[in-house]
Amino acid sequence: MDPSVELCSYPGLDERIVIVRAGDEVDGAFVRTERFNVLIDTLGTPEQCKTALDLLGEKAEARPLIVINSHMDWDHFWGNAAVAGRAPIIAHAAALDRLRDPSAQQVLNDKAGEEARFRNVELIGPDITFSGSMVLNGGDLTLELIHTPGHTPDHVAVWIPELRICLAVDAVEYPIPEVWSRRADDLRLIRSSLARIRDLGARLVIPAHGRTSSPSAVDENLAYFEALADRVGDLSESRLADPQLGSASGFRLEDFVAIPEGMPADMATFYRNCHETNLGATVQDRIGKLKSA
Repeated sequence: MDPSVELCSYPGLDERIVIVRAGDEVDGAFVRTERFNVLIDTLGTPEQCKTALDLLGEKAEARPLIVINSHMDWDHFWGNAAVAGRAPIIAHAAALDRLRDPSAQQVLNDKAGEEARFRNVELIGPDITFSGSMVLNGGDLTLELIHTPGHTPDHVAVWIPELRICLAVDAVEYPIPEVWSRRADDLRLIRSSLARIRDLGARLVIPAHGRTSSPSAVDENLAYFEALADRVGDLSESRLADPQLGSASGFRLEDFVAIPEGMPADMATFYRNCHETNLGATVQDRIGKLKSA
């Protein structure tokens, strides 16, 4: 069964922005402008997306709808069938590479085998793609689509300068984001994207996971990666090669950030796995610097 969908907000959030929450799974966002409405991410199934649009009601129907896929992770775009043909879907050009990869269909096959709710999902890609950045001029509000790779190659955050609000999606996460791979290049990309979001000087930064709107989350994510680099930078080459490094005292997730009180065990396991990937990328970055020294 799909997690229930509800409409939410945050203190200080402009009434033209609505958080579309699918339980503990993911948050999307809906932005109302003078000229059109924008749905940022379609959640994990078409049924979830249809429920969200029904809840939005007249807000969603009063103006033409534009959909943004922030990136091609299943919980952000598998609801596309609910809007296909009625709204243009925009994503970064790198999203097409991910959709064409056989792993995209394999993830769907695997999840459909585990949960019946995914058996009606159809992989539907964007109608419009862009490279670099793109601007949607809504009249009263501007939505700047900013390429923020690192979590994934195709990741896009949305900056609304009039409100100084950044819809950061998965580029920022509480307690930690996850880098795309254990490659040093991806680590540098996620740190660069975090720095870019920090430098916006946002009043609110809203990720898709973690239920926070505080810009301090960006600083905390950056501090986490900096602490990882500092800790790994003190290690010998033999210690860097230790496959069990992530379970050693001083290198576990809880040695860098506090595990939120009451976090379900499966979610804590998920973030520990994220940390293992982040640690692996940091180790590879350090090995590369040692070899080039």
